[in-house]
Amino acid sequence: MIDRRRFFRVIFSTPAQLCQEDRCWPTRLLDLSLQGALVEEPSAWPEDAQGRFELSFALGGSDVEIRMEVEPSHVGKQRLGLYCHHIDIDSASHLKRLIELNVGNADMLQRELAHLLDEHIEHEQANHK
Repeated sequence: MIDRRRFFRVIFSTPAQLCQEDRCWPTRLLDLSLQGALVEEPSAWPEDAQGRFELSFALGGSDVEIRMEVEPSHVGKQRLGLYCHHIDIDSASHLKRLIELNVGNADMLQRELAHLLDEHIEHEQANHK
């Protein structure tokens, strides 16, 4: 099987929460990247779940919480893949630092950030046509 991921993924297991409007599902973060995250499929997760959700989780040993606006991209094997549509600047800074510590290569991280920016610009342009 070919891995089509373009972004470095950090294995990061921690409790997390997915919320949409007034509904929330506890879950567990399994890994994350600049483009999204992989979580355990929450119990009672609706099969027809669609739209955008807020994924939030705390960085262990701190009061830092990362929040991302995500959309489910795939479900399978009790896993839920999430595509990140938006992340606030503080969360993005903390996520960048977490990935930077795990990548160990600042040049690679800068290439990923540039690629992510290009991808989001293309996505926004396509949605406005």
